[in-house]
Order: sequence, then structure tokens, then C-alpha cells
Amino acid sequence: MIESLLIANRGEIACRIIRTARRLGIRTIAVHSDADAAMPFVREADEAVCIGTAPARESYLDQQKILNAARRTGAQAIHPGYGFLSENAEFAEAVSAAGLVWVGAPPSAIRAMGLKDAAKRLMESAGVPVTPGYYGDDQSPERLEAEAGRVGYPVLIKAVAGGGGKGMRRVDHAEQFRDLLASCRREAASSFGNDDVLIEKYVLSPRHIEVQLFGDTHGNVVHLFERDCSLQRRHQKVIEEAPALGMDPETRAAVCEAAVKAAKAVGYVGAGTIEFIADASEGLRADRIWFMEMNTRLQVEHPVTEEITGQDLVEWQLRVASGEPLPKRQEGLAIHGWAMEARLYAENPSAGFLPSTGPLRHLSLPGTIRVESGVEQGNEVTTWYDPMIAKLVVHAPTRTAAARALASACEDVEVWPVKTNAAFLARAASDLDFVAGNIDTGFIERHADRLIPGGEPSQEVLQAAAQSLLPPPGSDPWTALSGLRPNQPRDLRVVVEVGAVPHVVTLEDPAPEARTIAVGGERVLFHKGEAWSVAEPSADHATSGGISDGAILAPMPGRIISVDVAAGDAVTKGQKLLVLEAMKMEQALLAPFDGTVADLSAKTGGQVTEGALLALIQPEES
Repeated sequence: MIESLLIANRGEIACRIIRTARRLGIRTIAVHSDADAAMPFVREADEAVCIGTAPARESYLDQQKILNAARRTGAQAIHPGYGFLSENAEFAEAVSAAGLVWVGAPPSAIRAMGLKDAAKRLMESAGVPVTPGYYGDDQSPERLEAEAGRVGYPVLIKAVAGGGGKGMRRVDHAEQFRDLLASCRREAASSFGNDDVLIEKYVLSPRHIEVQLFGDTHGNVVHLFERDCSLQRRHQKVIEEAPALGMDPETRAAVCEAAVKAAKAVGYVGAGTIEFIADASEGLRADRIWFMEMNTRLQVEHPVTEEITGQDLVEWQLRVASGEPLPKRQEGLAIHGWAMEARLYAENPSAGFLPSTGPLRHLSLPGTIRVESGVEQGNEVTTWYDPMIAKLVVHAPTRTAAARALASACEDVEVWPVKTNAAFLARAASDLDFVAGNIDTGFIERHADRLIPGGEPSQEVLQAAAQSLLPPPGSDPWTALSGLRPNQPRDLRVVVEVGAVPHVVTLEDPAPEARTIAVGGERVLFHKGEAWSVAEPSADHATSGGISDGAILAPMPGRIISVDVAAGDAVTKGQKLLVLEAMKMEQALLAPFDGTVADLSAKTGGQVTEGALLALIQPEES
């Protein structure tokens, strides 16, 4: 068994690897950037080495610094986690060349499956069904547009490198193709350093099914069944579950056998995932499930597989890397119950899911379920890395029970002042259609109006906020009594500021369940995953006009990647003014009404802070 392990990653996955390594008696070494010096994974490792400044290219993506840290600390092996260098064949080769053990897929398999176009061609030759599309080398816009027309709209433009939902665009009409191709390529180049794309037929009722694989150096390959990752937003997974709903034994056997065949075709070793797209318009059927791509690493959602199989996949990785055979053969693996995982992100759903940054002054995560997290109260969410706060994982005998447990867990999340998607996750997990299994990858988009919380507090929140300002029961006889008649509802009107906006609330009984605590100098109310500041209204309170005055403000810190108007231009409501990039995500800022660009301070390539004035739109005179 490996005796010492350097983890070339950060956050939640570093903590996860450290936990298993410690149980196996393996010494762990963390590497970290300046920005991560106070993070839990640095403290939890047996030894830690700072390898650079906050930008990933100067720390977590600097191969030489990581190798130097391994030599300096006497590490025997390197585990890359996921993301960063986990699917970098050159780094895997450099690790082996340095005499270290690479806890990951062979470089040859990473290369074979790392580019989606080459992987599809390989799978076709191995007899694995692939999605109809174009995977050729001619990357000219003219050829790509022609191939999209041949495949038939709608199509999906997809970066051949990388993953995580970045570098993907759905195109419904030929007129959209060129603009969306350019946007996709910009994002792909920024995220993966490669702007090549492929074209796929867009399946109208798609389910995202993936199979967990494991191979060892003795020629054994097994699957650990499937996961369903269909609940997505902009191709980014939101809630994952295992097994897949509606997967009968015959279809499961066909899909899992195809995945094993794909792994054997590239001589696979270690943990990997074969991702399939299924046309679920008539349920899951073996003849309507096609290969999409292979991830040659451990997946973010691996805990749901661990929960239904009772296996520790990180332990499997470490044993395989140590030269041991797989801990289980196929006949020794079985599915037990149902598991779900929700990704808790620092983002604001009511503002288009924009990332939210800042200090975690209050952080409370549910204590009755499995929580995978890489942050703690007092840490800061920065713009440098992925904004994930935690993964909430539940296991139950049935899917219905798992959904109920997940919704309850998401409602129990308390985070302040950073905004999160907890309420959105709770709504999704408790949605009647989700619980009934009426899902595909378009579920969130179709039901956004009922899943995404609005920017205004609900009546339940207002009631709870107003109740929180009242004296404790019995402390004030004049407010504790209602006309001296027993069992009568109180008839009180209370003015309360929620989210810095005053509201007049008529109190009702019973009061909604909520928790109000002091965080610093603020009173904060937590209710079903939401968080609101609560205060008694100030005498000089005034509301702001917001965007209605035509001020276009940066919704988050980032870089201006394009400016589409000039000062003096006439614009129409909804017209794109400029595009801001932050955390490798593009956000288009639009004109709020018809008018004229009276002022323009945004410049292409410029860095801006949150709230910075980028442009001013003067409304048309009526």
C-alpha cells in the first residue's frame, strides 16, 4: 500500500481524500495557494506546502511546483482529485517520470478519451453506440454550420476538451449558429485552452445517465452501476442520484456492459465514468442510449455510488494505484436503496445564478446526513475557484424517501452573508414532478418559475420576520392579549425591514417555522434555505431606484470580454450592451429599456469590481 500521498487539489475533494487516506494509515501532504492558507484541507493534512499565489495557473496548475513539493516532502504518490490536472496526460507522465505513483488513469487512456471527438470515433470502432453528429477535424465555421444543418436542428455545440458544463451551447435555428459558436469557443478557450468543438444532435427528451467504472493493472474491469444526473442547469449538474429511475434489469445490463466494453477498449485502469445521453421520450430503452464522453477521473458525484454500493471509491483508487487487484468482482457488487446528492453553491438564483463571494460569517450545514465540504465558518468564498460550498448526500430505502430527506437537508442550510442556492435545491427536491420522476435535462428550465426563488421575501418570510421583532410571549401584556378573549388571533400590524426594504405585515397565527440569529451586528432570518436580514425600520429609510435609473452596474467582479455599443448609440430594451466574464462564466448585460448610451466606462479586457458603473442608459423622451 502507498505510504505517503500528495493531493494535487484543494477544497472538498482534498478533504475527502485525506479522510480515506488517514483511515488507511497513509501520510497526506496538501499543496495550497496563498488564498487557501486558512482552508480546512490545509490543516487536516499531515503536512502542507504553499505552492504559489491565488491564480490557479500560478499554483494548482503549475506542474513543476507540485512535483517539487512532492520531492521536498518525500511523497510516494500523487492524487489529482478532479478538475485542475486530473485529466492532464502530460502531468500524469511527469509524475511517473519523477518516480512517483500516479493515482489516476493511464496517460494513454486520458489521451484517447480526453478529446470528445476522438473518443467518439474510438467508441464507434469498438461497437459502442454514439450520438449522431460531426466529430471531424475541419473546424471552419462554414463546415461546422453545414454539418449542423445536416444533423438537423436543434443541435448542441460542445467543446472537445474539458467538461463541467462549460463550452456548450444549444442551437435551435441556423440564424443563431455563428453567434453561439463564437461564444462557445471563447468559453472553451478560456476554460480549457482549446477552442475546437464538435456538433451533436440535441435530444429533445434527454436523460443524462452515467456508469461508474473501475479497472486494475491485472486486467479486471467492473462497473458499479449507473447514476442519473439529469437535473441540470446550463449543462451543469445540480442533483444527482443512483440508481437511475426506470432502469429495468435488461437496459441496465446493456448500458453497463457497453461502458465496460468502452473501458477495455482503452486499457483503462482506475476510476472512470462513461456518460450516456438517453432519449427518454418513451422511457429508458437500450436502443435509445448513446455514448457521449468518458471522464478519466473520479467524479464530483461519486458519493451516491458509494452510498448504494457500500464501497469507498477513493480507497479503491489507492489500492489499484498500489498494484492491488480490485477489492470486489462484479458478482460481489449490488445496489442497496437510493442515494441523492445536491451541490450547494455560493450563487444567487434570483439574480440569474450569479456567483456570490465574500466571508462565511455564519455557516451551518445539516448534521444528520453525509456532508462533503471544503469550507468552514470564517473562510472566504473568492472569485479564484469553484464556488461550491458543500455536497449534501442522503441515502434512504426508496427514491421518495431520499427526495424527502434531501429537501429537508437543503432547507436546514444556513449561510450568511454569502448567497446560496439552498432554497432552489429544496424546491427542486420537493417538486411533485421531480418526486414522481418526470425529469429530463430540461426540467429546471421548464419549471424555473416555481423552482427559482424571487428577489422578494415570501409571505412566510415576512410573517416570520415580523414575529421575530415581537417581545417574547408573556413579556408584554398589551401585545400578548387580543381583546382579552382566549384563543383569538392577534390583530397586530408590524413594520419590518426585510432585505433592507420596509414591509407592513399583519401578523397571523401560527407563526411559520424559522430561525433568527445575530450575525455580527445584523439580525438574520433563515427559512427553508433562504437567508434574509431583518431589522426594525429606520426613520430615514429610503428606497433606491436600482436599474430603473439606467445605471448598468457590474453584478460581480470580473473581466469585460466584449463591449457591443458605443457612447451615443441608440439601444432597445433587451439589447446586449456588453459581456462580463467571472469564474469562467459569461454574463451578458442588457439594456433595461429603449434609450441612448449616455455614458460608457466599460472597456474590453478591463477588470471591474462588483457594483462598478459600466454604462448609463438615458431613456427615450416620451
